[in-house]
This record gives sequence, structure tokens and C-alpha cells, in this order.
Amino acid sequence: MTDTRDERRALLQEEAGQREPSPGQSEPDTPLSEQELYLSKVQNTRLFLASFAAVLGPLSFGFVLGYSSPAIPDLMSSTDPKLRLDAQQASWFGSVVTLGAAAGGLLGGWMVQRFGRKLSLMMSSVPFVCGFTVIVAAQNVWMLYAGRVLTGLASGVTSLAVPLYISETAHERVRGLLGSCVQLMVVLGIMGVYLAGLVLEWRWLAVFSSVPPAMMLVCMCFMPETPRFLLSRGQRREAEEALRFLRGPEAPVQWECARIEESAQEQGSQLRLSDLQDPGVFKPLLIGVFLMIFQQMTGINAIMFYAQSIFEQAHFQNGDLGSVLVGVTQVVFTALAAVVMDRAGRRLLLMISGVSMALSTAAFGVYFYLLNQPQPQTEMAWLALLSMGVFITGFALGWGPIPWLVMAEILPVRVRGFAGAACVLTNWGMAFIVTKNFQDMMTLLTSAWTFWLFSFMCVLNLVFTTFFLPETKGKTLEQIEALFRGPSSRA
Repeated sequence: MTDTRDERRALLQEEAGQREPSPGQSEPDTPLSEQELYLSKVQNTRLFLASFAAVLGPLSFGFVLGYSSPAIPDLMSSTDPKLRLDAQQASWFGSVVTLGAAAGGLLGGWMVQRFGRKLSLMMSSVPFVCGFTVIVAAQNVWMLYAGRVLTGLASGVTSLAVPLYISETAHERVRGLLGSCVQLMVVLGIMGVYLAGLVLEWRWLAVFSSVPPAMMLVCMCFMPETPRFLLSRGQRREAEEALRFLRGPEAPVQWECARIEESAQEQGSQLRLSDLQDPGVFKPLLIGVFLMIFQQMTGINAIMFYAQSIFEQAHFQNGDLGSVLVGVTQVVFTALAAVVMDRAGRRLLLMISGVSMALSTAAFGVYFYLLNQPQPQTEMAWLALLSMGVFITGFALGWGPIPWLVMAEILPVRVRGFAGAACVLTNWGMAFIVTKNFQDMMTLLTSAWTFWLFSFMCVLNLVFTTFFLPETKGKTLEQIEALFRGPSSRA
């Protein structure tokens, strides 16, 4: 194996233009590693195009997530009694999408293993468009629910397939940047539907929301499948062609193909039940599941689904405008997280995020506590706005983009379908529990104690990040897998 690696390095040096110095020439002060030699010849233009085509999926389910906020007030005041929602029906309309997404996570786990990452994304556009079409044509409440379930199903598939596609096509220098764009496009979608909801009624808003998935279907036709999936199917020539598209014509892609194949041979290609006892499998799986649990227990989806209602309860004159401000804040700070992700690292951003969310939800609880006193402190409305802004900022910097990125980074290739489905099912299952019961929690626990519960969960997030989450910044996917398999695998 050593001879093979030495031969590969010599070939890499020759192809990358880093030949051994001739007699009389001095050795370079710091010889480039194999990774640095390879990455010095990589071009990112087509990789960015492929990532853009893929993240039209998260843009689509951002529209799905945000749709309920402007649509529910319209539907609750509808002149058609068959479509008019009461409070309970509005709660189901907002939360039933997460049940579809949970099912989509299971379906997506099978699809990405059976059909590949690219085709799974293209197929997910169908329930997106069909779901919004059903909403447009709705004649009763059950058709509204059906449309939400279909768009949720598509959201579940894309929330698994897109992070896998990006993590398996991006190299380690830009994987954090591109992986963070998943959440960036989600919040762009949420902001987009909030803005559109200011001028469009709910039917036209559904028509508008069907545009991004249709664009994804067209764009993904011209993008390659991920090299790791192709190699797992024994398609070496197709994998090299995909890498050549993604890395540019100057990159010696045979070296990356060999590196991926070597890692695959070390860990095997098929999942067996006994593999669940392997630390290289169950450790990243548990970390991925807990990341999804903690992300949802911050209360983010409840807050986003009911942002307009929260602002109205906090006695803001224009709940629509408040929701738009939330969307803008998310976009700005998710973009900032994407820029600094590969420099600051995942753990540091998660810690900053956890602290800011814990403090802001605690302050939000204080606001509602003061508001519900016999002599309410109505002049404290600024505290609600400040708390919401700090919470959204903190979430966008860390606990929004990073769990999806880390999930795709740490799961071993051979279990990404199964383990990714488990993570997505956990995420959307928790999202349903939180969003469906949010209003009941506000009634049972009071608004103040509901937000203090979210604050406590943010503290647990911080503890989990500090003691259990490894840093993945700057590591290849193969190096991350070796990290979990133990020292013997890195010898």
C-alpha cells in the first residue's frame, strides 16, 4: 500500500506541476501535501453551478415552510366557509407539512441509495409542484391538507438528498461554504414567500411557490451524479467524468478517485445489521440524530410557522412586516455563516449560536411574563423585537445551517441512505411535535414558560456541542470517517 501511495504522489506531483527539484535546486521550505497538490489545480466554477442547481431544492422547501405564515390569516378570514380555517385547523395546516416531510425523509433514504442523489432531487420536484397545484385547486380543507402533505413529502426528500449531493461533490476547502448554502436557500425561500405574501393572496402565492422546484428539475438535468455514488456502483469511468466536470480540466481526478476507492475498500460497501455495533457507524449516527433533536427543540420551526401570530400577540401593529424582518435577518446572518464556516469551524459557530439563542429565548420569556402581569408593561414591546432578532441571528449563524452540513459530512458512505433517513425523520418528527403543540404549550405553560423551556434546550445544545461534537473543518470525508473508526484505521 505504501508503494502505491508513493507512486500516486509522484504522479500527482508530475500532473500538478510540482516535480522534484533538479540537482542544485533547493528543496521547498514546506513541501505541499497530496491534498494541497491536488487542490492547487482545482477549479470551482462548475462545482458552484452544480451546487446552485441542487440548492433550488432547499429554496423550494423554504417556500413550503414559510407559506403557512401569510396564508393562514387569509384562510382564517376566507369568505368561502368550506375553506375557512378555525384555530385548530390552522394549527394542522401549519404543522401537517412536517408529517409529510418525515415520510419524505424515509422515502429519500431509499431513493438516494436506489436511484442516486441527482435523480432523487429531480424526482422530488414532482410532489412539490403537484402539492402546490392541489392547494391552488382546493375546494375544501382536506385538499389544503393534502397539498401541504405533498409539499412536505418533497421537502423531506430534498432535505436529505441536497446535503448529501453537496457534501459528496464539494472538496474540503469549500464544503462548509456550499453546505451552508442549503440553509441559506431555505431562509431565502422563507423571506421570499413572506414578501410575496404582502401582495399575493394564498392561491397566487401557491402558484408563485411552484416556480423554484420547476427550475430545479430543469437545472439538475445538466449536472452530474456524485462521484462517490458512481464509485459505489463500480462506475469508475463515469465517476472520473463527474469529477472532471466538478474540478475542472486541469485537476488530476484519478488521484481523488483512487483515494475514495481506497476508503471504500477499507470500510466495505454494504450495510449489515452488525455494522450498527461499529463505532464508525453508530457514533456519527447518534451525533446526527441528536443534532436534529436539538435543532428542533430550540423552537425555531414553531417560531417561524407562527412568526406573524407571535408579533401580533406581542402587540406589534404590523405582524406581516415583523415576519419579513425576521426573514431578512435570517438571510443576512446565514450568508455570514456560510462565508466564515470554513475559517471559524463548526463547533465555534454552534457555541456562539447556542449562547445567543439561550439568552434571547430567556428574554422573550421575561417579556411575556411582564406582559401578563396585572399591570402589564406594554412599553416593553422593544424587548420582544430585540429577542426575536437575536434568536434568529444566533440560529442563522449556527444551529440553522450546521446540523445539516455536519450530518452529511460525518455519515459513512455505505450507510448514508439509512442513517440520513433516520436523521431527517428525527428532524421532521420533532418539528411536527413542536409546531403542532406550540399553541397548546403557550396555553398550558403560558407564553413565558414556553420560551423558558426553549431557552433550557438551547443550554443543552451548548453542552452537547462542547463535549460530544468533533470538528470537521478542513477534513476530507474520508478523514472524517477514519476519525470515527478509531486510531487503527488511520495507521
